[in-house]
Amino acid sequence: MVRQVQSLPLHQSAEAKLGGVAPLEASSGQTARHRLNRYGDHQLNRALHTVVLTRLRCDDATRIYAERRRSEGKSDREIKRCLKRYVSRELYRLLEGTPHPT
Repeated sequence: MVRQVQSLPLHQSAEAKLGGVAPLEASSGQTARHRLNRYGDHQLNRALHTVVLTRLRCDDATRIYAERRRSEGKSDREIKRCLKRYVSRELYRLLEGTPHPT
């Protein structure tokens, strides 16, 4: 998968779509929601999912973030969607060699 991502001239949003973590609007009536793109590389999506679960279990900063989002009314599924997108952005920066903003 890394070879495929490096060979494509992708923008960050295109990489997220390739990984299946780009948000799609799934709103209905008064409720504004997003869901993950169901297409893309399922292996990459599974890897991102595994990273998110590991971070939720082992990383204090990720747990604090999840608790904050829960207090804002987000569901666990929505929190994981946001975390997958974050991990995808980190991965994109690593592959592109872009320094991480502090």
